[in-house]
Amino acid sequence: MKINRWKFALVVFLGVSASSAAFADGSGDPAVASSDNGKYADKDGNPTYKISADGMVDWYTFSGFRRYHSDCHVCHGPNGEGSSYAPALAESLKTLSYTDFVNVVTNGRKHVDAANDKVMPSFATNVNVMCYIDDIYVYLRARANNAIPGGRPPTHEDKPEAAKEAETSCTGIK
Repeated sequence: MKINRWKFALVVFLGVSASSAAFADGSGDPAVASSDNGKYADKDGNPTYKISADGMVDWYTFSGFRRYHSDCHVCHGPNGEGSSYAPALAESLKTLSYTDFVNVVTNGRKHVDAANDKVMPSFATNVNVMCYIDDIYVYLRARANNAIPGGRPPTHEDKPEAAKEAETSCTGIK
């Protein structure tokens, strides 16, 4: 498997420049301001979720649920609720901006002192995380805003063609 080099470079750039783009209100207002091929963005251009009145989530939120539970829940607990190993991401995203989230996932974080020995490894080379980082963020953002309950979302939109193309481009798998 390979990571699309352009997307990887963009993610690393966003991660490195995160401190200059961070918003004071964390993930901010999640309301959908625009959409493109089934992907939704808030007024600041950050990835966000869309949930219909009947509880159907957009494809990317559902994909984020799946990706979170394949790579992140082992440390961060089911549904982003935290564990003794790592913080509750559903809580963290209430104050953590999109760019800061990407920075931590990409570069890792080491916070070790007398009262804390937590280390977040870098996932920069993990295709199953980096190719779906927006999806994971969107899922956790929905959890942070109590827009979806814990557990598997009940229904989801179909996978858009754009998602299929992006996945093939990033992972190299058809």
